Amino acid sequence: QLQVVESGGGLVEPGGSLRLSCAASGFRLDYYVIGWFRQAPGKEREGVSCIANSDGKAYYADSVKGRFTISTDKAENTVYLEMNSLKPEDTAVYYCAAGAGHVATMVSETWYEYWGQGTQVTVSS
Repeated sequence: QLQVVESGGGLVEPGGSLRLSCAASGFRLDYYVIGWFRQAPGKEREGVSCIANSDGKAYYADSVKGRFTISTDKAENTVYLEMNSLKPEDTAVYYCAAGAGHVATMVSETWYEYWGQGTQVTVSS
């Protein structure tokens, strides 16, 4: 069974850091794109970042550029989202998603095939 599972969310003060994990099982990441999305209360889900594991290129939403870093550990079959300089507006449920193939830009959530259950990130003092 193909699935992705997020972990690493929590409560952090503004300016702090968190690292989210997206562990894949039932498939190898090498030919998949992993995307991170987030949904804040009362708002639509939005794309945060994605990585095309076929060539290792990463893409970011403007709102997180320079603060978030996405990476893949192929040995662990896990994608990480390192989040620094967190702001209260980063508070949301964060989801990872997997889609087979290659992308050269951020793509819509409809492109992805498999979704995790989400992990809560709360940025507050």
